[in-house]
Amino acid sequence: MSVVSATMRPAFAGCWRNLCVPGGAFRALPVILLVLALLSSGAAMAQQSGSTAGQPQSEAPVAAPVEGAPADGAAADAAAADGAIVDTPVPGTAVPGLLPVLEPSPSQAADTPDYARWEATATRAEEAIQAGRASTVALEELRAQIADWRAQFQSAQDANAARIRTLRQQIDVLGPEPKEGETEAPEIARRRAELNSQLSTAQAPGIRAEEAYRQADGIIREIDRLVRERQADALLELGSSPLNPRHWGPALEAITQSVMTIQSEVASAWGRPAQQREANDNLPRILIFFAIGALLILRSRRWVETLITRLQARPRLGTSVAIFALSLGQVGLPILGIYLLTRIVYALGIVGLRGDAVLSVLPIAALAILGATWIGRMTLSSDLSSRLVDLTPERAWQGRWSATLLGWTYAVWIVLATLAASENYSEPTRAVLNFGVLVVGGLLLFRLGQILANRTRPEPAEEEPSYRDRLLTLLGRGVIAISILAPLLAAVGFGMFSAALLFPTILTLGLLALMGLLQKLVVDIYAVLVRGEDRARDALIPVLIGFALSLAALPVAALIWGARVSDLTELWARFSEGFQIGETRISPTDFVTFVVVFVLGYLATRLVQGTIRNSVLPKTKIDVGGRNAIVAGLGYVGIFLAAVVAITMAGIDLSSLAIVAGALSVGIGFGLQNIVSNFVSGIILLIERPVSEGDWIEVGGTMGYVRAISVRSTRIETFDRTDVIVPNADLISGTVTNYTLGNLIGRVIVPVGVAYGTDTRKVEKVLQEIVQAHPMVLANPRPGVLFQGFGADSMDFEIRAILRDVNFLLPTKSELNHAIAKRFAEEGIEIPFAQRDVWLRNPEVLQPGGGGAPAGAPPAEEEQASKPEEGTARPEGEMSSDVADEIARPSALTAAPDTPDPAGEKSQ
Repeated sequence: MSVVSATMRPAFAGCWRNLCVPGGAFRALPVILLVLALLSSGAAMAQQSGSTAGQPQSEAPVAAPVEGAPADGAAADAAAADGAIVDTPVPGTAVPGLLPVLEPSPSQAADTPDYARWEATATRAEEAIQAGRASTVALEELRAQIADWRAQFQSAQDANAARIRTLRQQIDVLGPEPKEGETEAPEIARRRAELNSQLSTAQAPGIRAEEAYRQADGIIREIDRLVRERQADALLELGSSPLNPRHWGPALEAITQSVMTIQSEVASAWGRPAQQREANDNLPRILIFFAIGALLILRSRRWVETLITRLQARPRLGTSVAIFALSLGQVGLPILGIYLLTRIVYALGIVGLRGDAVLSVLPIAALAILGATWIGRMTLSSDLSSRLVDLTPERAWQGRWSATLLGWTYAVWIVLATLAASENYSEPTRAVLNFGVLVVGGLLLFRLGQILANRTRPEPAEEEPSYRDRLLTLLGRGVIAISILAPLLAAVGFGMFSAALLFPTILTLGLLALMGLLQKLVVDIYAVLVRGEDRARDALIPVLIGFALSLAALPVAALIWGARVSDLTELWARFSEGFQIGETRISPTDFVTFVVVFVLGYLATRLVQGTIRNSVLPKTKIDVGGRNAIVAGLGYVGIFLAAVVAITMAGIDLSSLAIVAGALSVGIGFGLQNIVSNFVSGIILLIERPVSEGDWIEVGGTMGYVRAISVRSTRIETFDRTDVIVPNADLISGTVTNYTLGNLIGRVIVPVGVAYGTDTRKVEKVLQEIVQAHPMVLANPRPGVLFQGFGADSMDFEIRAILRDVNFLLPTKSELNHAIAKRFAEEGIEIPFAQRDVWLRNPEVLQPGGGGAPAGAPPAEEEQASKPEEGTARPEGEMSSDVADEIARPSALTAAPDTPDPAGEKSQ
């Protein structure tokens, strides 16, 4: 069995265990991500095994030594020192460069590392690296052992940490060591020496573990460098050109021979009487499983499509989620059928080594075909509302077929790579077989890139393309470039490099499409939860979940493009170590601790604020502004304490950030002084409370109610319901009028004018009765009525009264005016209006029939001379002759009763 079969079969079986349980459709989502990575890594391993099989056998690979040998171990050590191969046979494996026997993981040993075993392991690893003859697979296994040792050494570095901390505190209590020439008490000196000796003894295990950790880390780096160099050499190795006709005949002969060999293996196995008896004994079970598998392969897709059609006929909220879950059956059920058929073949025992190698990757190949078909149908759906990419129906159909054929191409390549590895094809034969697959894949990928880059957009051409459209166009152009470059490289002879470009591109497109489908699924699920599609599209939570899914897809993309699992684990190990700031190392664990503690402190602060605001303060005599100040102050103190506790729990030493604090101080002095000024002003506002929430204030020409006082600014709601944000520094340094500071009492002034000749005392008495009768006016101080003076048209009075609540100033003034109008009408007091005398220079034109000049009228020259010069002021009340002419016209004074007014109709 090939390396691919040995690697893929357990993962594939695990996938089916997840899919076959209840609710497996939803569990299959992470499985699909995993299988995408397995497809790339499995095919790469098959190709790598094939390339290894074609190497000459003059240089025998050196495997890692055996650590699980008998107690004496002398023979094994001697063999390892001589560079011998430790053989670990794997049934069905035809790949030279045998795997080493793994030693027991050191993590299973005691807490204290066995440094003797480690020294032996490290020595043999360094010798294997220096010799450079070990196979890549053996180096990977050796690296895994060293990584286990390194993890144990990292844990051992914290040995006696509590004891070391206590000893250092004890030494600090004794004070600093005496300088040269100074002495200290003998008891203190003796005690200091004892504690220093104990400290050295306690630190020894940690120092030894750190030294071993550095050694293991260095060996791992050397192995990684060696493996990367081999990978780069394999990619850039110039092989035989598949266009050479000399290689076509051997390639055809090799593939024909492989097929005939598999057939002969099946015929030979079936001809054995024992196999026939076993098949006859298991015939009922075989027939049942065959029928189930055939039904799942042939009919399951039609069943799922029927259910989806029924759901689409009755759309409702959550239908898209159900359709997505059902559509997974189009992939899972046929693969389950294929898996059952392969189990039947294995149960019959009619396949040999080569047939087993091909049969083991058939489910993976089927997954490639069905998965590509499913992604194409879901991404470029015939339903425009479900389509992720805006395409015309014709281009969407072409895209779906291109995706399906790319799946077939990738499946054929997996089978050919597995067959080449198991049959040990020559390098020219592999080049010829792979070239056809690479050319077909390049053509299909070229067409798909054209669809993405030159799609018909629904928006008008004059509008600028959106950011998403520009990304898709750029992606399409990149796909086109790779689809052209990969076959050309294969034609020249760089077959490995061509495959390393083409097939990861196909898998990457599938991964991007899958991420888009998962993001759409998240939005649909959130729409069901909040019961609204519009709210779900504009919500932040689906975006955050999609971002998390994108981060989770990054390791899968790295594996697709050739990264090893060990590379990812190494990157995670480096990330887990954290980064250094001064003398403080901050790790992800510390960051998580900080976030968790701070969030808990923040929630506790809000809980205390809510309890005090709603349960405690209402029972006190503190005014509203004071309550708000207390609640805000508790919030600031609670958040500050939460931050301090979180920093302490995370183990961050703030003293090491002195340089950062100094730089921050300089920044505050220059660029952040306004922000700090507003912050300090906000604290002063909360303490002195010249302005509180709910106050009616006027500042800088803005009048309204204070709605919120934050750290930096204050929000004022004006009377026309607009919000004005005022910096706190303006409220402290500027002039502020607060109409409700301390109390709500305010004064109202109502001016009143009466006609000349009215009894002023009577007016004063009436106004006094009106204002005293109003319930909003305070009796003490007593409201007053003042006779202000004689105006141009009236005698002017003023009502001045103190209101209980100045917020009712305008309603009170309006009610007083209503009362005054009603009472004046009852008392016969006249409210005058402005009077003007109009003097007509030629009143005779207003008389009937007076169109001409009367007798004795002055000549025209005198009339013209009597007119005031243009630009000179006309006496008050004098009307121009033009205006008089307009007034003299009957049509200007009156209108016929039956004639409608067009202007009036238009205005109405």
